[in-house]
Amino acid sequence: MFSRIKTKNVAFSLLGSAILAFGLYNIHSFSGVTEGGLLGLTLLLHHWAGLSPAVSGLVLNLCCYFLGWRVIGGDFVAYSLVSGGGFSLFYAIFECFPPLFPGIAELPLLASILGAAFVGVGAGLCVRMGGAPGGDDALAMSLSKLTGASIQWIYLASDLVVLLLSLSYIPVKKIVYSLLTVVLSGQIVGLIAPKKAE
Repeated sequence: MFSRIKTKNVAFSLLGSAILAFGLYNIHSFSGVTEGGLLGLTLLLHHWAGLSPAVSGLVLNLCCYFLGWRVIGGDFVAYSLVSGGGFSLFYAIFECFPPLFPGIAELPLLASILGAAFVGVGAGLCVRMGGAPGGDDALAMSLSKLTGASIQWIYLASDLVVLLLSLSYIPVKKIVYSLLTVVLSGQIVGLIAPKKAE
């Protein structure tokens, strides 16, 4: 099942996870900029259906990882465990320290750009190494392999759908900053990751 696991890929997956966790903790969690993809979908379901993000997030992520395993294979599972586990570990470490940019909520444009850079580079490294730190990444990698479409356009399409639906309860101004973040981060992932998930 895990026939081709490489130490270099594991190391870069952990580096990507650390970069992703750093950006999400120090920028996104304090900026008030919402997310697209699965995280945004869990927030939407919570708002309109009262479903806990803990439950809907678990179910949606498991479905995406299962799809990734079926489409991409066993190595995907191994690298995703490294990426996802690394993300959780690094995020827990960063939570032990005060945020580096406590006033980032006052600068939503800067937060959108910086957040996109950290998310794009971090997730991009993980995806390039063959794993997915989150269900969004697993879904994008699987659909890229199935359709042949570039991964950044799959990220963008899924994020746009969720952000458009989120307009039903989130002010347009916040959605604009979120849109900037997801467009930039998806393009960065596309530049770093291979054109098609392998």
